[in-house]
Amino acid sequence: MGRSLARREWAACTDAAPLGRPPPLWIAGSLPASLERAGKLFDGWLPNAGDAATWGRQWAEIKSIARAAGRDADRLTGAMYLTLSVDDDPRRAQARLDAYLEQYYGQPAAVVRARQQCYAGPSSGLANCLGGYARAGAQHLIVRFAGEHERHFAAVACARATLASEGLLQSRA
Repeated sequence: MGRSLARREWAACTDAAPLGRPPPLWIAGSLPASLERAGKLFDGWLPNAGDAATWGRQWAEIKSIARAAGRDADRLTGAMYLTLSVDDDPRRAQARLDAYLEQYYGQPAAVVRARQQCYAGPSSGLANCLGGYARAGAQHLIVRFAGEHERHFAAVACARATLASEGLLQSRA
């Protein structure tokens, strides 16, 4: 659509509310144009690139853009999408992640990792990784596992408990 969608057409599209509670509309991306759109036009932001510090800087920029556009920046939702490969042997975790990314995308893992944030390492470091995004303001964390789902479920459960005890994530109900 690009520039062909005029602002008044965008407003007409987004102002129409369906019956019931309308779903929020989010955008992905980390390029400056995506950050601008997230702040001015969307309800949430879901990138898949950038470490927690970068995410935090971009989130602050989005909220600043929203305020400058006359929006309530506190009504925006920030999220992060990460691929996880958890193993107590960091080399094995990295090899598993690389094999997964190459099989899934058909590209060298280094190319994919340059565009997507991933964690490959021991379960002891997972809470710190996820907690970095929570401390930076992420309200939702979406994770994908590079194989061995049971191992990852257990690691995420431990990380979640740690982060919940620090007040960074909701505890399971």
